[in-house]
Amino acid sequence: MGSKSINVMPNKIVSPGRRAARITLKFLSALLALLAVVIIALFVAIWVLAKGPSPTAQRLFVMTVKETSAMGWLANIYLSEPEIEQIMGFPEQSHEFYETDTSLITLPAARPVHPSGKLLEESRGEEENRNLDGGFDGGDFDGGDFVGDGIELHEVSGAGYRGYMMIVHDPMRLFVGTPAYFGNVGMKLMDIVVNANATAGINAGGFYDPDGTGMGGIPDGIVICDGELRWGAGSGYVNVIGFDANGILHVGTMTPAAAMNLGLQWAVSFGPTLISNGVAQDRSAVRSGINPRTAIGQRADGAVLLLIVDGRQIDSLGATLEDLIEIFLDYGAVNAANLDGGSSTQMIVNDETINNCASVSGPRYIPTAFLVR
Repeated sequence: MGSKSINVMPNKIVSPGRRAARITLKFLSALLALLAVVIIALFVAIWVLAKGPSPTAQRLFVMTVKETSAMGWLANIYLSEPEIEQIMGFPEQSHEFYETDTSLITLPAARPVHPSGKLLEESRGEEENRNLDGGFDGGDFDGGDFVGDGIELHEVSGAGYRGYMMIVHDPMRLFVGTPAYFGNVGMKLMDIVVNANATAGINAGGFYDPDGTGMGGIPDGIVICDGELRWGAGSGYVNVIGFDANGILHVGTMTPAAAMNLGLQWAVSFGPTLISNGVAQDRSAVRSGINPRTAIGQRADGAVLLLIVDGRQIDSLGATLEDLIEIFLDYGAVNAANLDGGSSTQMIVNDETINNCASVSGPRYIPTAFLVR
């Protein structure tokens, strides 16, 4: 018998480039599949919150996203505008002006002051008052208290949030910082603080921000600087937060003319009012979601309270307006009002940002800031 020849096929050789391409393709396919699962899970979670069985969770979700400029559309995925309005239960806007009772504020000029700048309390002993020395040395803030230069900085916390309260004992140190011009791009808080040579500052009034794309150049409401109405002359009734020539904080709804007649020297617009003449706002007037917050208040001794609460973070989701009221009451506020929050929330002390910005792209451009001389 004759022998048969057997043809042996050589092993197919795959080039390193093709092997890398196959691995990359498999990785991208797995990544896309994971992304699809995450997106589906997200939409399911939104549906559960928006249409689920819990009215409380539904209201909290809707109000949280609707308070933001960039994420408000999330509520509209499964809900119509009439449904959203019904859930939020918009309160009627009141145009009645409640005048700030200035007699409730005792200005610190008439009371003794320690060389550190902190007001002396008659109830303290001489040794305790001597021990008030301290100062802002520009070091890292580790969650303790800074006391010195007439300023205190305290950490605040509650269920689901953490933040910082700055107490400025001399209200005459407060003023409003702005860019040189309005209508263009605003400035970041750090730049406003540095340009004004300020010791500290927080973001202040709101601004035109369609879908979260605003550049902070167009303020909402009014802006008063050094007694001059710099913005909002044609506005109607707006929420006003500002200081008069004596350093007394006024909060409430009024016209620009009313604000000027009060002799306000430094003022911005936002809101709502949280505490007026020692009385906290009714809960129906401060319904809100959970978000980063900035707010301002004043104690009976004239000290100014500057509050920020971090949000949209694992260890601090944010606070409601009711949370802010409770914090201010704990710190003895007679008057207090909400300022612009969300991604604008920021506090700076000695050229150092104290809190964590909620925006992944960093601090936003803003039109106004409350600064400390």
